[in-house]
Amino acid sequence: MRARTTAVMAGGMLAALVPALPWGLVAAAESPQAVQLEVLTPQAGQYERIDFRLQIGRQYRNPFDPDEVEVGLRIRGPDGAEVTLPAFFAQDYRRQEIPGDPRRDWCYPLGMPGWKGRFAAGQPGTYTAVAARRDATGTVESAPVVFEVKAKPGRGYVRISRKDPRFFTFDDGTPYFAIGHNHAFVGSMQYANLGRTEKIFWEIARFGGNFLRIWVCCEDWATAIEARKSAWGRSWAWRPPIVPMPDQGPAAGRKCIEIARERSGPLAVSPSHPLAVLPNTEYVLSGRIRTEPETSVHVLVGGRRVGEAIRGPAEGWAPFSRRFSTGQSQYWLDAIALERQGRGRAWLDGLSLVEARGGPELLWEADVNRPVRGYYNPVDCFIVDQLLEAAEKSGLYLQLTLITRDLYMGSLKDPASAPYAQAIADAKKLLRYAVARWGYSTHLAAWEYFNEIDPRLPTERFYEELGRYLEQIDVYRHLRTTSTWHPSPKDWQHPQLDVAQAHHYLRPELKEVFRDEVAGGLKAIDFLLEHTRGKPAIMAEFGLAENNFQLSAYMKRDSELVHFHNALWMSALSGMAGTAAFWWWEQLDQMGAYRHYRPLADFVADIPWTTANLQRMGATATHGLRVVGLAAKDRAYFWVHNPQATWWNLVVEGRKPEPIAGAAVEIRPLADGTYRAEWWDTYAGKPVAKASVQSRSGVVHLAVPTMVRDLACKVVGGSDR
Repeated sequence: MRARTTAVMAGGMLAALVPALPWGLVAAAESPQAVQLEVLTPQAGQYERIDFRLQIGRQYRNPFDPDEVEVGLRIRGPDGAEVTLPAFFAQDYRRQEIPGDPRRDWCYPLGMPGWKGRFAAGQPGTYTAVAARRDATGTVESAPVVFEVKAKPGRGYVRISRKDPRFFTFDDGTPYFAIGHNHAFVGSMQYANLGRTEKIFWEIARFGGNFLRIWVCCEDWATAIEARKSAWGRSWAWRPPIVPMPDQGPAAGRKCIEIARERSGPLAVSPSHPLAVLPNTEYVLSGRIRTEPETSVHVLVGGRRVGEAIRGPAEGWAPFSRRFSTGQSQYWLDAIALERQGRGRAWLDGLSLVEARGGPELLWEADVNRPVRGYYNPVDCFIVDQLLEAAEKSGLYLQLTLITRDLYMGSLKDPASAPYAQAIADAKKLLRYAVARWGYSTHLAAWEYFNEIDPRLPTERFYEELGRYLEQIDVYRHLRTTSTWHPSPKDWQHPQLDVAQAHHYLRPELKEVFRDEVAGGLKAIDFLLEHTRGKPAIMAEFGLAENNFQLSAYMKRDSELVHFHNALWMSALSGMAGTAAFWWWEQLDQMGAYRHYRPLADFVADIPWTTANLQRMGATATHGLRVVGLAAKDRAYFWVHNPQATWWNLVVEGRKPEPIAGAAVEIRPLADGTYRAEWWDTYAGKPVAKASVQSRSGVVHLAVPTMVRDLACKVVGGSDR
């Protein structure tokens, strides 16, 4: 274990831990004058994560709300420059793979929640950090701590190239061309939970993929930082037994659970996250019950009653506490329920589950008074931690879709309204938390605000204010993007959105697009590029779908993934900053699709994306061949495709194209001179023919090797030959 550096502001030792706060949170010890900062990583390399632990000396109703308490770090670098970073409140977890149960991620709280800070430095040298707590009483700072950053090679963060803003680069100047797809839903109810996702990351990277779009805004069916996660119902059939408090009325605003007389059988407590427990451990389930006369409630754990029936007093609530122990090999608590007996009604409030010896709240999803906006789900935030760490290890770069759309979209109808202003304020708080917790990572490629919000909404003010806010707090300057459910040039051109993205699906009602992935894809790409005004552009969703945008029944029939292969090559050499990102990730994984990345990754590896001033290439070809490519004054990179080799012709019609011999391609404009042409097999990922060719009057004539489906070609002149 490495040494750690701790600094404490004068004001005495911290007191004992205070009782649990609402929403299952536990604050730091009460000592108003104490702010303590500890650097857990006193030495690190450039761009490596440096962790801090903070004790802020006070408790707060909502530690996620910077309007109530703002905690941050002020860090001075070796050059004297100073940056200010937000800190964040979090619960640590430990993970374990449970034998025989690979579908669920066992994540169990580790210690009590508390305040943390994270930082990564791009410059070596000695740094000094100070923690600060600001609330209604004023500002209190810690004494400084010191840490060292050693020189270590690293590419840094993904940026927009200053030399050619249509493409990406790293801080060190290395071009970054995004090759990958969506892996949007991560969770125990999905194709891939966290453990399986980590294995998939390595497979993708092994075949040359370097990009994934991840949703962390999935409501309760997968990972969601800010979303309704409830033990009492699910978003897709939301009929929870949540009612106003019977002794307060609707105006009071506080809610509870009604154990209704109409319900048949016990009322199950069913969190969206499987409820992890420790084996052979004693727990306490507690809360309070109110009942009408001649009515009582039994608490059931594992299908068995625990303790006596609970009957409330004539007026008021009856607190209850039930102890039980888990089995020797029990890692999950799958069955908590409440069983009403009698003719009257009963109500439940404040259901809680903790270890008998003390510890953090395990049933945070049972709290019906927890706010949806402004509360950041602890298990989901830990999953995002793990996803970024897995990306860093495997070499992938993630675009995180942050904001749960349906929590905000209804508030964005009128920019002059109070709900619109509140949506901005709440989204800023979410962004602040995201920057504090994940902004350090060089493998965070971009923040994406929404997945497919309504393009008709007047979101210009929303994106402007969020963009300017990120410019203030995100010292790492991560890229910003968003998406809509139809093309939205106003978003593509927004000055506070760095990356333009579109989504494009092959659907039967669009007959020509559906049957010809290349023609349809190029049409969508051309429209996107026409309206980006020189920004990087990506097709962030692409796939073969039914008219209702569900998975096409033809997908599995395309066992060779012809449409996937063609879309990759077509998009890669179209002028976009990355390949079309396929949507149906579970199908890609099941069908072994990652192998298609390697040939393309090897082909584009030496393309000077940011320095050659590549433009859409002018080309003509004989034999009806299609040519998609990019050219500069001394080079060209292009893909030649046989229109008979579309997925429809090959898969549905069963028509195998005949070999094409004697075809020729004419490309322009290239400076006059001698060039080396290198033809590549796009499936094998290696050169199959080479030739020396001349450019005369800006035109190069090339003989195409005998081909059946498609080939790619590099034509390079000058010193690069």
